[in-house]
Amino acid sequence: MKNTMKKIFCLLLVLTMVLALCACGKKDTFVVGITDFAPMDYMDENGEWIGFDADMARAFAEYLGQDVEFLEIDWDNKILELDAGNIDAVWNGMTLTDEVLNSMECGTPYCNNAQVVVVSADVADQYQDEASLAGLKFAVEAGSAGEDAVIELGNEYTAVLTQADALMEVAAGTSDACIIDLLMAGAMIGEGTSYPELTYTVKLTTEEYGVGFKIGSGLAEKFNDFYAKAYADGTVMEIAEKYGVQESIIAK
Repeated sequence: MKNTMKKIFCLLLVLTMVLALCACGKKDTFVVGITDFAPMDYMDENGEWIGFDADMARAFAEYLGQDVEFLEIDWDNKILELDAGNIDAVWNGMTLTDEVLNSMECGTPYCNNAQVVVVSADVADQYQDEASLAGLKFAVEAGSAGEDAVIELGNEYTAVLTQADALMEVAAGTSDACIIDLLMAGAMIGEGTSYPELTYTVKLTTEEYGVGFKIGSGLAEKFNDFYAKAYADGTVMEIAEKYGVQESIIAK
């Protein structure tokens, strides 16, 4: 009897350890890498991340049966963060560049965008085409499509942490102009916004947004299924209208 009890105890101990290991390996949180980028991802007055992308990511996490966590990252390190497993997705108005498409498993594009030049409204009439931009010093978000655009222009530039920082550079007069996403420009500059003294002039590129996942995760296929259903039942457009991006949504 004593030996039998000992064997049972040992079996229970092994079973407990196996269950503990399984619990440790189970991931109940979907971690999304973002930056402060209105109207896609930004904090409300209560410190909660909101925006079109944030709300959609929250809905996708629910679809997966997981909680969601938003992790503010250095945009220039987004691929490293994904590969290291620190985040499960990059979901932040991400332009589908060749680098992104080759480094991530990407879902179907969901939004149209462009890179635009932002300057002070009082000098906007001087900068209405690419040729007129020669000699301007720019601020751009490091690792962004805006940085790619300014490199293509050949202008001097300062790389900053976020697009919001790039706008602050122009508002402060430490940079002549910045290049940011059209959707952000629509939300952040002009009359009735945080930067009423700024405006955008030249549209440099057109592009599409997508969500990136780790290669081999299989999450892109799940995202595509989720997004098609969310578009069909009206969820996508309802959230888009909430944040004023409905005109940019790609029809599914």
